[in-house]
Amino acid sequence: MQLNRVEKIDNMVRINNVLASTADKENLDFLVKSLIEVNPDIKFYSTGGTYSKIAEILGKTKDKNLVKVSDYTGQPEMQGGLVKTLDFKIYLGLLSETYNEAHKTDLERNGAVEFDMVVVNLYPFKETVSRAGITLEDARSNIDIGGPCMLRASAKNFLRVASVCNPSDYQSIVDELKRNNGSLPYTFRLELAKKSFKHTADYDTAISGYLLNNDGSGVYNVR
Repeated sequence: MQLNRVEKIDNMVRINNVLASTADKENLDFLVKSLIEVNPDIKFYSTGGTYSKIAEILGKTKDKNLVKVSDYTGQPEMQGGLVKTLDFKIYLGLLSETYNEAHKTDLERNGAVEFDMVVVNLYPFKETVSRAGITLEDARSNIDIGGPCMLRASAKNFLRVASVCNPSDYQSIVDELKRNNGSLPYTFRLELAKKSFKHTADYDTAISGYLLNNDGSGVYNVR
């Protein structure tokens, strides 16, 4: 397998398209309103409860600034929200490289956009399993699949994508955007990528630790 080797990137990347899916909606209103202030033409692509929250925040500009992921991909969500963002068109937008002509062709062929920012935080697995009376099924249901995939893809492509996993970073992101006329520099994107990989590593560690200490007995009607 031949791996892509990138030599040329842009220092500054303007934030035009944001993919958002958040379990923790703390300060989401601040982030959305601030991003609109910096770039009135910005578009948010979102799912489920996050889509509804952003629609509420945007109000009258919802039709201009908000796109439902299922409308973008042309694929409805799987029952129970199990599959919402695991789609080729989504990952084209996350992993495509700016100066790669083959990637540009793929984007055009699929009518895909380049996502410049991903705002994702994960199902609260660690918080869930720390509560009394939690079963293996409760834990299993709180294992996030799409969220870690989006964070890892966006963090891998820090070459042009800002990977945002913690609401505590919203203020610094907005400050940086205002300093740079709506763009984020390479070094800032790299720092965000480091945080996202740490976040997903900690998340997987919590899941594996819980499962290693659970024998799975007495939960399911095994046939």
